[in-house]
Amino acid sequence: MSRPTGRVLTLLELLQSGGTRTVAELADRLGVEGRTVRRYVDQLIDLDIPVESVRGRYGGYRLAPGYRLPPLMLSDDEALAVLLGLVAGRRAGLTTTQHTAGETASAKIRRVLPKHLARRLDTLVEALAFTDQPGDFDTPDAEVLLTIADAVRHHRPVSVRYTDREGRRSERTLHAYGIVAHAGRWYVTGKDARIGEDRTFRLDRVADARTLPGSFETPVGLDPAERVLTAFATAPYRHEVTLRIHGTAAQVRAHLPAGVASLPDETPAAGEDRTAERWLRVELRAERLDWLPAVLAALDRPFVIERPDELRDRVLALADRLTSCARRT
Repeated sequence: MSRPTGRVLTLLELLQSGGTRTVAELADRLGVEGRTVRRYVDQLIDLDIPVESVRGRYGGYRLAPGYRLPPLMLSDDEALAVLLGLVAGRRAGLTTTQHTAGETASAKIRRVLPKHLARRLDTLVEALAFTDQPGDFDTPDAEVLLTIADAVRHHRPVSVRYTDREGRRSERTLHAYGIVAHAGRWYVTGKDARIGEDRTFRLDRVADARTLPGSFETPVGLDPAERVLTAFATAPYRHEVTLRIHGTAAQVRAHLPAGVASLPDETPAAGEDRTAERWLRVELRAERLDWLPAVLAALDRPFVIERPDELRDRVLALADRLTSCARRT
């Protein structure tokens, strides 16, 4: 690619970033004189790219609003990053369609890449292995996701039609604080204006979203991800479990993270050593108990089961099985 042609493409990239660029700014970025910038602009116009001239003290050049640019030019590293991101997003369930959009986007990128680079990237994707199986997740509607994101950014109420896990439908007015991607699903957390309480909703269960007039204030210091994890840990489930574990909060959290369990006394008292081992109260809710005995064994810390009795029986049964296996010759 000749240097003048490369500068014309660089000019297009600068204009593509948005706003009005002065002749002096463009000349400095391209390393040319002002009259050369004007010549490059004429070349873009000859290619039917609508570059507008803006008059006045702060005038210069800009692209016409709404212009759809041709395919992006990506470096090797950028193309690799985009394709790997699409692959990982599909496997993690973090897309707004099941598979089609990610696959068509990958195909479009491959079509505009040089053949040697496309072959190398295809080889990498084919050779890539994952340690977990791809999930089968319900995905949110793209328009719903974008509407709620806009409401979060501008602190505007949003009306949503929601179906809960029992199949009950309702219309809510939500003051959305943030959108969180967790374990292959999208969630929105905020205040349900009708009842005045904080709620977390799965976005794939939202059928429609409309921005409403007005505004609201987001609580100072709020962390949407932490709120979602806390909601998981305190949600109603079949079993309510209470434990006492001797160790540090970090040791407990390594096996029972915030999305699984809550530690009411996780923060030590003033003057108390955070790294010192102590008895910690642990509370969690679960639909099933069969996974918990192995987790408690992996903790390798003294623990007491306060409730339920069924969990205590399961731990004893695991201990008996391990003892029996260890005695076999």
